Amino acid sequence: MNFLAALAAVSEEAAQAAPTLAEKIAEVNKKINGFVWTNMGLILLIGAGIILTCATKFFQISHLKTWWMNTIGGLFSKKSKARKNKEEGAVSQFQALCTALAATIGTGNIAGVASAIVIGGPGAVFWMWIAAFFGMMTNFSENVLGIYYRRKNSEGEWSGGAMYYLQDGLGGYKHCKMLGRVLACIFSVFAVLASFGIGNMGQINKIVINIDNVLPLDLGAAFGGVKWTHIIIGIVLMILGGLIILGGLQRIASFAERVVPFMACAYILGCLIIFFMNITNLGAIFGSIFKFAFGIKAVAGGFAGVAIKQIITQGCKRGVFSNEAGLGSSVMVHSASNVREPVKQGMWGIFEVFADTMVVCTMTAVVVLSSGKIDLNTGAVAEGTKDATLVADSFGKYFGPFGTVFVSVALLLFAFTTVVGWSHYGYKSFEYLFGTKAAKGYKIFFVLMIISGAVMTSSLAWDISDTFNGLMMVPNLIGVITLLPVVVKITNNYVNRRIKHKDIEPMLSFHPEIQAAHAKDVKLEEEEELRQTTAN
Repeated sequence: MNFLAALAAVSEEAAQAAPTLAEKIAEVNKKINGFVWTNMGLILLIGAGIILTCATKFFQISHLKTWWMNTIGGLFSKKSKARKNKEEGAVSQFQALCTALAATIGTGNIAGVASAIVIGGPGAVFWMWIAAFFGMMTNFSENVLGIYYRRKNSEGEWSGGAMYYLQDGLGGYKHCKMLGRVLACIFSVFAVLASFGIGNMGQINKIVINIDNVLPLDLGAAFGGVKWTHIIIGIVLMILGGLIILGGLQRIASFAERVVPFMACAYILGCLIIFFMNITNLGAIFGSIFKFAFGIKAVAGGFAGVAIKQIITQGCKRGVFSNEAGLGSSVMVHSASNVREPVKQGMWGIFEVFADTMVVCTMTAVVVLSSGKIDLNTGAVAEGTKDATLVADSFGKYFGPFGTVFVSVALLLFAFTTVVGWSHYGYKSFEYLFGTKAAKGYKIFFVLMIISGAVMTSSLAWDISDTFNGLMMVPNLIGVITLLPVVVKITNNYVNRRIKHKDIEPMLSFHPEIQAAHAKDVKLEEEEELRQTTAN
């Protein structure tokens, strides 16, 4: 009996010591996530960006005026068609941009930048810029392919994305038909899974915790340690999300068109005020970024190498995470644009990365580096500094309690618009896998999952979906790189026709019937542009 009791005691101790299933999953996920985002992923993303930039002859620089005037620079011109849309099942070019920015401008632009600086030092910002510079052409190429290979679904809506250029583009190469289809399905599965986590529950959970910390209201616990306030906030967010998401892409785009410019401009304005309040300190701020970009000064030997690797990794990772160039996500909404020219939507992709990282992330970096929590001479972080609250603390330093509340509201809007934008990505991926009718059920389930994010007490779902988000890049970049000759041909075709005014046949669509229909409209546009050029 004593033996049995002792054996039972030992078994109980062993069971308690053994890792739970959740812990095992978390451990495996951590290894995969580290490999995807830190090792293979960054090499793939930056490498692809360099290849695409060289292949297109540094289009983001050599044709800077062209892409600027075809995007934000010409937006308010009377002749601009970027905000106009008369096509059923499509959205305007500007609405496509706003919806894409809704999904990309989020916590990565605020907490992510602060985290990069705390871990990698001020020099991480430099590598964030490098990642964005090359990411511009990755996003450009994705959008060009998205428009070129898109098609209309059974309800007359445009459907495009990595899954279609993998299926029809890569699949069109000799002996690659099955490979293209398999990679398209893998990408879609990863996108659907990521949409529920990083695009839904993870964002909602951050919103709920953020509001709960700001509101001085405690209604007690309902069940399992879940607060009533979390449940109530979750229900409100679910209703608001349902009203927008279930209305389809047109309602999502309309919401994004109104909210995204407002929230981005308000946040940038707040950052600019701090920027000008520190105008005399800007030399030291930007000096620290360049000074620490290649390692920590006065540290020699092996440790200096580790420092440089950490700086580069943090900067590139946070840069990619903020703008999602190379993941194949935003191309799904850009493909719904009413544009006829693939290169025109590609140029909006360049501006998307520029606005997201070069502008918003840089503004956040200036705020963080002017907070006094980062020593600009040594790169050291003040003791007790938390990257999650660093931006809010920095705003609080200059604006008092209002500044802290302002950042909380900004995070709320950024996170909620991310949920709305990602609902479309998941929907289109689900549509590819199971058809248009089944995808309607996805929307309902996506909205219901918002409440799950509100009551979620573990970050495991967020961590796993972050891995799936990163895994999306693998099939997507395989498609983009293998279809590089197509991107170059379409780009050269556009430059020769629209800039050099050569009389050649346009490359507009992979599908002959769409090519024929759009060619007439484009021909009229070219004739009008030529008349204007001759008149001037």
